Amino acid sequence: MIVLIGILFLVAGFALRLNPLPVIAIAAAATGLAAGMTPLAILGSFGHAFNENRYVSVIYVVLPVIGLLERYGLQQRARALIASLHGATVGRLLMAYLLFRQLTAAVGLISIAGHAQTVRPLLAPMAEGAAEKQGVIEPEPRARIRALAAATDNVGVFFGEDIFLAIGSILLMKGFLEHYGILIDPLTLSWAIPSAVCAFLLHGARLMLLDRRLARGRRR
Repeated sequence: MIVLIGILFLVAGFALRLNPLPVIAIAAAATGLAAGMTPLAILGSFGHAFNENRYVSVIYVVLPVIGLLERYGLQQRARALIASLHGATVGRLLMAYLLFRQLTAAVGLISIAGHAQTVRPLLAPMAEGAAEKQGVIEPEPRARIRALAAATDNVGVFFGEDIFLAIGSILLMKGFLEHYGILIDPLTLSWAIPSAVCAFLLHGARLMLLDRRLARGRRR
């Protein structure tokens, strides 16, 4: 029962509204001492847990950098860049991003882009800049363009990552079948390439139709 003393430290610390970080550290240290661990063993456990989960905290390093870049005009520069390109439209821009996202996800580079790193600070402002070139100024179409930018990232990753043979689902099926003596090539388990091609064609058609709708709205 004495090893549960850490819970008392947590309850007391949060009841007194103290800083959560030292409260949790003290509670963990108290639990370790109560369990008979030496101070060096407790410190080693802290270091091991940090080392095992350090990738979880990488996003907390990236987000402040993106915030600083946005503060100093990243979105405005992205809009100006796309506005300076001849022939750039929302549909063409998003289709190029869809192809890039599928190709990179197909070789396992899933984290090379994403909503926080690319869509919000870069892709959505560039799509809005292209829409302004096409004469879109109303709030409703601009909100739809932002949503399509996010959807394009989702479609690209979802159908691109399945092509990567080392993805967890393929490895799980291969290992399960091998456990029962069925040896099979991972390539025969993956039907993702036709699906990815169909997804690219269907979503690309939606993007091209968006360009047509924007052009019709401008002529009215």
